[in-house]
Amino acid sequence: MSARLQAAYRRSAYEAAGAVARIGRRSRDVDALLRRLGARQGGFVGAWNPLSRRMPRGWNDRMLARLRLAARRLPQAEGSGGDRRWRERHLLLAGDPRRLAALGRRFRQAAIVIVRQGAPARLVVLRPAP
Repeated sequence: MSARLQAAYRRSAYEAAGAVARIGRRSRDVDALLRRLGARQGGFVGAWNPLSRRMPRGWNDRMLARLRLAARRLPQAEGSGGDRRWRERHLLLAGDPRRLAALGRRFRQAAIVIVRQGAPARLVVLRPAP
């Protein structure tokens, strides 16, 4: 991942159900949302703009619907993220980060944001599955 793209991820705010996470910071609101979802950990996973290449809104919405279906057994909350220049929709999914990374790879995401109760949010850069 380029330094520029990594910086964009780090500048961004990740929101779901009113709770906001930022890379490297703990969020009491995200902790509370995870508790409401019955989980100790989870992650912000998207399906928009695979490999950080802009796609049409309709295509992005269809991919998010497919992610929602693929993650239907996981507790989830709708959300969005971005900075001043762009915004994307995503899901906060409760569950094991390895499973969430697999979903991120499946939907060709460059990275996901992992959150754990009591810990700062962290960026996980995804490498293509072998």
